[in-house]
Amino acid sequence: MADAAFPVTVFHNPACGTSRKVLAAIETAGLTPEVVDYVKTGWTREQLTDLFAAMDKTPRQLMRTTGDLVTDLGLLDPAVSDDALLDAMVEHPILVNRPIVKTPKGVKLCRPVETVQDLLPG
Repeated sequence: MADAAFPVTVFHNPACGTSRKVLAAIETAGLTPEVVDYVKTGWTREQLTDLFAAMDKTPRQLMRTTGDLVTDLGLLDPAVSDDALLDAMVEHPILVNRPIVKTPKGVKLCRPVETVQDLLPG
């Protein structure tokens, strides 16, 4: 359960070293975040649309561009629409770059790890 005074949500992939380091940095700051293992729970189109809007980013800007899946699906082609990218991200949650952190200070893709500090109190 996230802290009521300063709620933090981490959209986390436990297999990702950067994601684990961001989670540790939040906990070191004395916060107890809500951790969403999006690889297991998946994404909804609305959830992604809201997060991307809060970050002022497009699906293409937050898509993982490494790995076989993105290439196999042909998603690196600039002609692929944002709608098609969103559909692919909902179907294959791993296509969303991570970790994404949401706090009262905003929402960011926290790569590099130090980026999370902008979202923490203090």
